[in-house]
Amino acid sequence: QGQLVESGGGSVQAGGSLRLSCSVSKYPVNFYCLGWFRQAPGNQRERISIITNDGTTDYADSVKGRFTISKAGNTLYLQMNSLNAEDSAMYYCAAGGRWCDFVAWGQGTQVTVSS
Repeated sequence: QGQLVESGGGSVQAGGSLRLSCSVSKYPVNFYCLGWFRQAPGNQRERISIITNDGTTDYADSVKGRFTISKAGNTLYLQMNSLNAEDSAMYYCAAGGRWCDFVAWGQGTQVTVSS
């Protein structure tokens, strides 16, 4: 059975950096679109970045210029720099089709930024 497994979360001080990874494995299809989402307690889930098979990327305004999405093989990455307390959340990776209709989700990895 296919799975998405995130790693790399943790606690960091404001201004610091983290790199999240997401291993995509055992799916019978090649997903066209991969993305990162986050959700903080009491908040709606926010799409923060996507990357497609042709290399197109997109970022939410809240992370633009600070976060970088990339992929290598079956692993998706999110480099997060200049972190601030508002970035504290559970981060999820997701996979989907041509229209970035996400159908597969990981279990999440927690990021906590202390000021």
